[in-house]
Amino acid sequence: MMDGLEDENEIMNGDNRKPGRSETVDLTDNSLLVDISDALSEKDKVKFTVHTKTTLPEFQKTEFNVVRQHEEFVWLHDRFEENEDYAGYIIPPAPPRPDFDASREKLQKLGEGEGTMTKEEFNKMKQELEAEYLATFKKTVAMHEVFLCRLAHHPVFRLDHNFRVFLEYDQDLCVRSKNKMEVLGGFVRSFSKTSDELLLSATVKDVNDFFEQEKNFLIEYYTHLKDATSKADKMTKRHKDVADSFIKLSSGLVQLATTDHRDLEKFLTKVAETFEKSRKIEGRVASDEDLKLSDTLRYYMRDSFAAKRLLYRRLRCLANYEAANRNLEKARAKNKDIHAAQEVADAEKAQQEACEKFEQMSDKGKEELVDFKSRRVAAFRKNLVDLAELEIKHAKAQVQLYKNCLASLREDE
Repeated sequence: MMDGLEDENEIMNGDNRKPGRSETVDLTDNSLLVDISDALSEKDKVKFTVHTKTTLPEFQKTEFNVVRQHEEFVWLHDRFEENEDYAGYIIPPAPPRPDFDASREKLQKLGEGEGTMTKEEFNKMKQELEAEYLATFKKTVAMHEVFLCRLAHHPVFRLDHNFRVFLEYDQDLCVRSKNKMEVLGGFVRSFSKTSDELLLSATVKDVNDFFEQEKNFLIEYYTHLKDATSKADKMTKRHKDVADSFIKLSSGLVQLATTDHRDLEKFLTKVAETFEKSRKIEGRVASDEDLKLSDTLRYYMRDSFAAKRLLYRRLRCLANYEAANRNLEKARAKNKDIHAAQEVADAEKAQQEACEKFEQMSDKGKEELVDFKSRRVAAFRKNLVDLAELEIKHAKAQVQLYKNCLASLREDE
């Protein structure tokens, strides 16, 4: 779902089912292509059929399918997060948990209020809510697919053992949802990491201007993304509200037309038909804004948080390196006996290892953050251009619809 960088955003926006590309590898590289070819929504879970085509020798076959649930995607994400070898990389954010509760609740309320509306109005409202449920389902599938595509097109992540197991093992991975104690434990660890991050930021001075600037940028950028996402959601909701109002207007005019004069009946029927068509256009506007704007903002809000996690891990590595330097200075300051000499040797080795790890993480982290910027810029440019074109298309359709209605009404005068 991208164009160079359009891959992850077109996947995210559900424009097609083709696997994406990433600028981190050769765009002509088709050695590992992953997509979600099918998905089944059940009462309390969604089953995703993950389809893989590959020419990599690490895999036993060139094409295969496995069925996975959301918990298994989270399990895979956590394996990357917990692997020290990937500390210098931006770990693609885990897809959000499938949540259809809001749509189900609306359908339930609609059923309870069936007696307060006409049959036509009820059917139209039901169609709207079913379309909303379907859109949510498609977005859920797309978010899980973009997560896999990000891994598949990363030159390092694509070779990870757990990723190969996830793609190839055709049995249940036996991954369960976290119980209350595990959820609480995760919350405590997250709180601890946040506290540690604040402490590090206050006590460890990063002498590298690039990472210091990136940290300040990401903190501010994340805040703006969060605010923009909230406002985009409100805008989308207003368009949906307008579409719902058109349903009621159309239904009310149809009822009025059946009880009034024959000439007025024809007039009101045409106006009602116009509102019904306008309702469909307004619904498409809301859907496009949700897909092209809100989802893009929401995805990069999570991706920006993942980038901040990389900076935190690097700062922790820097703190360890500085601690190793202090330990070496203390060892060298002691008397030069045999035991002190061994302690100095151990401290020198620890200091060298900490230095190498920090330098490697810094080099890799810089590559990842530069890549993140180019990916982010291209994604926003493409989706905002797409949204503008769609908005113009829908606006022209609305204007033409009203022009045709006015012309038709004048002919009947």
